[in-house]
Amino acid sequence: MNAKNKKGKVPETKVETVVVMRLYIADNAPNSARAVANLEVICKEYLGSKFRLEVIDVLEYPQRALADGIVVTPSLTKVSPSPAAKIVGNLSDKSSVLHALGIKESLP
Repeated sequence: MNAKNKKGKVPETKVETVVVMRLYIADNAPNSARAVANLEVICKEYLGSKFRLEVIDVLEYPQRALADGIVVTPSLTKVSPSPAAKIVGNLSDKSSVLHALGIKESLP
């Protein structure tokens, strides 16, 4: 039986979307390190704890990278929610990263 509030309506259950991403890097290459740092800042500012990130070093797992269609590092892939998206580079263009992740940038 659903609980009703004072006005007789069933309260809405808030569903929080978790963004699932994969970041493909090449060991400690400068652009890979920069991409990790830039993504950390973006996730902290815009996603809080509502994300899951898998970092894949293509030097350790080259077959995985090839199977996933990765030929350039660093590359960020948004797995879910749909639509999937991919962005290549050190992720310094915050608005492009937010767009790829489906996040609307809030105006100050």
